[in-house]
Formats: sequence, structure tokens, C-alpha cells
Amino acid sequence: MKIAFLADPLAGFKIYKDSTFAMMREAARRGHEIYAFEQRDMALENGVVSAEAARIHLTGEQDPWYRADTAIDTPLGEFDAIIERKDPPFDMEYVYGTYLLELAERQGVRVFNRPSAIRDHNEKLAIGQFSQFTSPTLVTSSEKRLRAFHAEHGDVIFKPLDGMGGAGIFRVKPDAMNLGAIIETLSDNGKRTIMVQKYIPEIVKGDKRILVIGGKPVPFTLARIPQGTEVRGNLAAGGVGVAQPITERDREIAEALGPLLAERGLLLVGLDVIGDFLTEVNVTSPTCFQEITDQTGFDVAAMFIDAVEQSLLASK
Repeated sequence: MKIAFLADPLAGFKIYKDSTFAMMREAARRGHEIYAFEQRDMALENGVVSAEAARIHLTGEQDPWYRADTAIDTPLGEFDAIIERKDPPFDMEYVYGTYLLELAERQGVRVFNRPSAIRDHNEKLAIGQFSQFTSPTLVTSSEKRLRAFHAEHGDVIFKPLDGMGGAGIFRVKPDAMNLGAIIETLSDNGKRTIMVQKYIPEIVKGDKRILVIGGKPVPFTLARIPQGTEVRGNLAAGGVGVAQPITERDREIAEALGPLLAERGLLLVGLDVIGDFLTEVNVTSPTCFQEITDQTGFDVAAMFIDAVEQSLLASK
């Protein structure tokens, strides 16, 4: 099959941990042709969505890890599948990209995750559909409401709705130190909607990433454990990832959400769980494939490519 990856620049990949690279390597191992392009390479002309896409050949070396053929403007409908792996920020440019991919779907290509499903599931706000699994949470731009939430719960976490990798996350303890400044900064003085959640002390044991592929949970999670005085467990914020077998509670959450999300077109989802509580539903470019595989031997990329192949065969 011809599988194209919409990703950020390949030159920036850290292949020892990059999940997109793991997907490419597994797809190539199975004999599929792999291609790559960036969002800026797409265009809509005379009703046809195309992209300047280059066929990618993996070298098996660290550097260079790939060589690319000359990019050719190719109608996206000529590919069997497109794997959407562009990282946030989920801004209007990202949204425009999903519109183009949605048109490409109508022209014959399957896109994973489905563009409309990505748009419909903000990675922070999506937990509102599953409040039975969440800690107390408020989403608003109202300073009055944000202050009242802090007053009620005492120890809380503020976060923007469009960040990734732990960017823009603040903890405010009962002493309310810098509460006003944090609210003003994150909400842009009430112009921007943000999220605040009750602090979950179990964060010291890790912010667990549960990967759900084709509606089924990977049997191991990656607990991203904060270091030192850091409150964030994100690997991008210095957290240390420790793979561990999925717990009964983790599985309960994953099995409740997985089939529903898969039905909506989300083949790959990264659920974030702290303690017993769901905190995020990641749908843009979930990671942690290689960390889990390296520590447990379970081949996450193989499970993912299996799901892609099965989905494509089922649609024929």
C-alpha cells in the first residue's frame, strides 16, 4: 500500500523516541511504500486536494535515517492512507489542514485519525463527555468563576486549552500565590477560555499515558513521573517515563472510551490518567510508542499498523 505521513519536518525527528518514526519503520518493514509531506505542502486546486509528497526510504542508520526522492505534486486520493501526525498547536492553520484532509477523504483516501473527529475532540475539552472519570473541572474565561473554583478546592491546576507537552500549566496551592497573575495571563484578561482542575496528588506516581488503538488498549502504560519540584510529568517538561502493566482502573477507562472513540474515527488515542482520573484525550499525535516497546518488548507500532491495515481492508 501507499501510506503518506503528514508530519512536521523529518529533519527534526529524534528517531530513538519518535512514535511517527516507529510507525514508518513498521510500515516499511511490511513492504508498504511510505511518503511524507508537511501541511504547508498541501493545496486545493480545481476541486482536487494534492500535496508535494516525497517517497521516503529508511536507511537503517542513525544519521541520515532516511533519504527522500524528489517531491511530486500528488493528488491525495492516490494514496491508500494518510497518517495525520502534525503536532499542535491546534490553531486555525491546523483546522484548515483538517478541512483539506476531509476533502481528500471524499476523493478516495482514508485518513487516520479522521479529520472531523480531530476537530470535534479538543484534547482538553473532550473529557467533558466522560465526567464520570474526571476530577472536578471547570472550563471558563470568567475570573470570578476561576477564583471561586480555587476557593472551593484549594489546590488546583490551570492549563490552556491549546497547549501540548505541559506548556502553560500552573499549580496554585491554598495560599493562592500568583492566582490573579496566572488567571490574567492564561485567560488574556478574560478573552480566552481556559481549564482548571482539582490537583490530583497521585501525580507524584506519574501522569499515565494509555494508548488505545482501534478501540483496544495497549497492555502497558507509560507513567511520566515529575522530577524534583516540577509538577508536570510530561516528557517534554523533563518527566521520566516508566512503563508498567495497565491497571484495572486504567483498563476500565480505556475500555469504556475506546470503542466509542474508534467508531467516531479515532484509530489512535492517548488517554492521560492521573491516579484514578482521566485528565486528557489526545487525538492529534499521541506518542510514547518507543518508550513502551523499549521497556516491555510489546510492539506498539506493529499493533498500530495492524489496525491501519485492518481498517483499510474492511473498507474495500
